Amino acid sequence: MTQWEIIAQHIAQASNKPFNPLEPRHVGGGCINQGVRLTDGERTYFVKLNSAALLDMFEAEADGLRAMAQTHTIRVPEPLCSGLSERQSYLAMEYIEMGHGGRGGSELAGRQLAAMHRDSQPDFGWFRDNTIGSTPQENQAADNWIDFWRDHRLGFQLRLAARNGYGGTLQHKGERLLQHFHVLIDHQPQPSLLHGDLWGGNLAYTKDGDPVIFDPAVYYGDREADLAMTELFGGFGNRFYDAYREAWPLAPGYSTRKILYNLYHILNHLNLFGSGYLGQASSMIDRLLAEV
Repeated sequence: MTQWEIIAQHIAQASNKPFNPLEPRHVGGGCINQGVRLTDGERTYFVKLNSAALLDMFEAEADGLRAMAQTHTIRVPEPLCSGLSERQSYLAMEYIEMGHGGRGGSELAGRQLAAMHRDSQPDFGWFRDNTIGSTPQENQAADNWIDFWRDHRLGFQLRLAARNGYGGTLQHKGERLLQHFHVLIDHQPQPSLLHGDLWGGNLAYTKDGDPVIFDPAVYYGDREADLAMTELFGGFGNRFYDAYREAWPLAPGYSTRKILYNLYHILNHLNLFGSGYLGQASSMIDRLLAEV
């Protein structure tokens, strides 16, 4: 059987309905995965592909999509099945035809994200580890947010950077930063369900203008970590932020904490894509150290 015959068979089994797709059409899958639109003319699915070794990444992503969907707050693609086809792993999910948000879409996204963040649990973390991009993301439960962010987010990325050859000054400044978390994280957030990787490329709108978020790196954490990443690369706009803050205002000090939270993603980009992010990471640590 060919790769697509294997995937089609799995889709048919998962949906309890025959599925004989036409020729697959390659579409954008981001910088980590390949993406394919698979249709039989009646039903259409979006299929993500990567190496066989990364099947666990797709299974964790599917669990993340389900966790967000269960809040009944903001739309996400419904995952159908995941598995192996020849030498690749895959994740098949609902294909959503995208359009434009219009004037009201951005405000709706802000309100719906705030509603999703209301979903909580006793501890920070999640029931399983997952990935941020293709980097492992540790989600061991912790009842203290400072400990969780220090040990399982920035500390993890700094250790990975050291193994990748980014030692010296970055590590020295990073260690100083880790010692001052109690000053920088000066509020006590509740554990909120987070998308975890919410940059502009992971938010879109249906043809009816409804927001859709996808490609998650789910865990329970400070909701400000999601908000911070929306600002890292832009694309959300004032209407989004005004609507979010109206639904759930932020605590004082967010302008400093967002640098701390976005440092995690810049360090991850350094570890994924190379030294082009080294200067930015170092500059962000300097700004944070200046606050302490």
